[in-house]
Amino acid sequence: MNVIETRDIVKRFGKVDIVKGINLKVEEGEVFGFLGRNGAGKSTFINILTGILRPTSGSFSILGEKVPNEEVKKRIGVLPDYTAFYHHMNAIAHLKYFANISGKKVTTAECLRVLKWVGLGLDANKRVGKYSFGMKKKLGLAQAIIHDPEVLFLDEPTSGLDVESAIEIQQLIIKLKEMGKTIFLTSHNLYEVEKLCNRIGIMKDGKLQKLGTIAELKAYYRSKLIVTMKHSIFPQDQEHTVIQWLNNMSEEIQREDEKTIITLEKEEQIAQIVRAFNQYKINIFRIEVDEPSLEEVFLEG
Repeated sequence: MNVIETRDIVKRFGKVDIVKGINLKVEEGEVFGFLGRNGAGKSTFINILTGILRPTSGSFSILGEKVPNEEVKKRIGVLPDYTAFYHHMNAIAHLKYFANISGKKVTTAECLRVLKWVGLGLDANKRVGKYSFGMKKKLGLAQAIIHDPEVLFLDEPTSGLDVESAIEIQQLIIKLKEMGKTIFLTSHNLYEVEKLCNRIGIMKDGKLQKLGTIAELKAYYRSKLIVTMKHSIFPQDQEHTVIQWLNNMSEEIQREDEKTIITLEKEEQIAQIVRAFNQYKINIFRIEVDEPSLEEVFLEG
């Protein structure tokens, strides 16, 4: 079952399209990672899905229901990147207040159970203004799940946290996944994405640039080898022939007199180039082969 499905979502501010026709399906029970550089349009898109913004055009559904839909809002939980807290309240009062907004009344016992689950059981009666940044992140997660939603939108859930606190939040997300929750996650932490997500989408310039499992995207990018060769100058009478041959090998080539950088699909092509250079009496002095880093795999361009 597709829990989230968008159809040609566009969001325009003034004359500028920030989100440009996104089509996306998120399946029941998966953790879907949504990535992109700052300014790519991620926050705008997640604000559309969570009802903060309305799309300029296109449509989407959550849990099989077309949105906007007040009943659907009661079945989702949201942890925004910047969560607003009422610092004069204690954690229990805070959760009761936000659960009531979601249309569900919760007992003190239910609040204590959720607070204990996120690691705030001993601080349940402490004013939120006394909480550390990490404790507020945990309270934000408790706020998102207090009404037992089926779908969770977590926007940068570990940003700004120390390593220990980030690991604790990640472990909670894994537990939510094991409980069958569908989770839509944005993050700049690539290790976190690899650890938590079933599939990822990469957004660039308002468009969904790539979509697939982490293994699929790694395989796609890592099949591309960036080969740098230092060599002697091409023979003048054969220079045009050599350049044309290289262009047939790859569309991505950078050339200087004694240096060529070429992007290849297969390692076997390196051997083909070596044989061809020998044939044309071009001496190869050095070959360097580079595979893209994880950052390049996920956030290309």
